[in-house]
Amino acid sequence: MSPDPTRLGALLREVAATEILPRWGRIETDTKGDGSLVTSADLAVQQRLTEALAAEYPGIPLLGEEMSEAAQQARLTESPEGVWVLDPIDGTGNYACGFPGFAISLALVRHARVELGVVLDPVRDECFSAVRGAGATLDGTPIAPFAPGPALGDCIAMVDFKRLPPKRIPALLRPGGFRSQRNLGAVALEWCWLACGRYQLYLHGGQKLWDYAAGRLIAHEAGVAARLYRLGGVTPVETLDLEPRVALAAADRPLLALWHDFVALPLIET
Repeated sequence: MSPDPTRLGALLREVAATEILPRWGRIETDTKGDGSLVTSADLAVQQRLTEALAAEYPGIPLLGEEMSEAAQQARLTESPEGVWVLDPIDGTGNYACGFPGFAISLALVRHARVELGVVLDPVRDECFSAVRGAGATLDGTPIAPFAPGPALGDCIAMVDFKRLPPKRIPALLRPGGFRSQRNLGAVALEWCWLACGRYQLYLHGGQKLWDYAAGRLIAHEAGVAARLYRLGGVTPVETLDLEPRVALAAADRPLLALWHDFVALPLIET
């Protein structure tokens, strides 16, 4: 059975209503080995979706953020029927602090590429989805990026400064790069908001597969121009693995070319 994004969106809404929203604003956090946060809601969402997806789509295992790296690698390389890639709460830091910028991100990877993506924003009750080759939607309505003008200075940029080397930041703030800058702190939503025109330029210094898999497909299907790079790389890559990626994207190809020149890769030396 081919997974239905509408059904998946309903499943994510059900899980968010029972596991995420009731805990929001009054939840304790733990710190993982990489310094990122995890909550009981992350674990509960991952467990619920692991069970629900296995029941509806047997034979397709799940790769979740809250699994060991060894288990993640095994799921990615040993799943001939495909693998679900899940970030149970993308933007856990926001969620734990009560900031309304987080999402559930679910993607289906088959034959080394993302075939389907669904991202649910529980606070705004917005569900973004895409199937490869079929466009992208927000609650069933087609979406597309929007550029208010042809110059970088016409645009709002989403830039995650946290993962960029401090010595590279001053150059990104020089005149001509963007009209204004934001940082949401939830990668899946950042891709989706770019896809539906809420900003025009994107730069992120290190996102993992579960961060970008669903959101980037949604952006691609909406018409966003985007490239992913290995840390320290200058050549775009499409390989799906567990290594972090630098993301560079824009509302259209001409803006991406200007943004690429302005940013000046490589951003991060390895």
